[in-house]
Amino acid sequence: MYDKTVNKDRKIIVEGHRGYCAAYPENTLLSYEAAMNLGVDAFEFDVWLTKDKVPVLMHDGNCLRTCGMDCFLRDMALKEVKCLEPAYRKKFGDRFTGQGITVPTLEELLALCAKKRPNLILGVEIKEYTEETVDRTIALLKEYGFFDACYFYAFNGRIIKYIKTRYQGRTMGYPDFEMTEFEPDSYDYYDEIGLGMNLVKSELFPFYSEKGFPMHLFCADALEDVELCIQKGASLITANDPVPLMRRLGRL
Repeated sequence: MYDKTVNKDRKIIVEGHRGYCAAYPENTLLSYEAAMNLGVDAFEFDVWLTKDKVPVLMHDGNCLRTCGMDCFLRDMALKEVKCLEPAYRKKFGDRFTGQGITVPTLEELLALCAKKRPNLILGVEIKEYTEETVDRTIALLKEYGFFDACYFYAFNGRIIKYIKTRYQGRTMGYPDFEMTEFEPDSYDYYDEIGLGMNLVKSELFPFYSEKGFPMHLFCADALEDVELCIQKGASLITANDPVPLMRRLGRL
């Protein structure tokens, strides 16, 4: 286990993107367990509902990119989703095929976290913009005792507002031009703001940093990007490969 007191810069939260997705198929239990073993403070995952209303984890609503099947999660029952193999062959070839990797349910992930790292911070990205998705996700997070240690993310102003007003969840939204259903008061429901490396490196960065929100900066995989995020004042840095970031912070 790493020593959380080692970081001399400040307490920057290290978040694995979709687990440890540089080295393992994203949004799988294999990826999340690897991130936990590495010693990240947090990791991010993406939530959709199946046809029978079970929260499952995948970045895209369509399964083609990571599973090789052109189908949508919302049109499939859980038993059908469990027949998919999210081995991400386009990225990893056959390295992870035939190993029994399945699309995880949110509950499966929470059970794993409760067993291995009950103090983990969770970055919960709501990908399906329905109140039911939020309700079912938060019910499970509360059941497993993780709700208070969550950041809730969405590229949708209505969902951010719903999470904040209905549940008082800790929210992180994105710049207005990246959001759907963004209203004049949408920033009022943000606790933090998320900025990608393209914005961190652009002339627009001061406009968003000066809003005064703690900043989640993503995805910093190269050491030069890590250094820039630290320089810019990140409170949380997300990485597909957390190793350069953790080495820079003296935590590997």
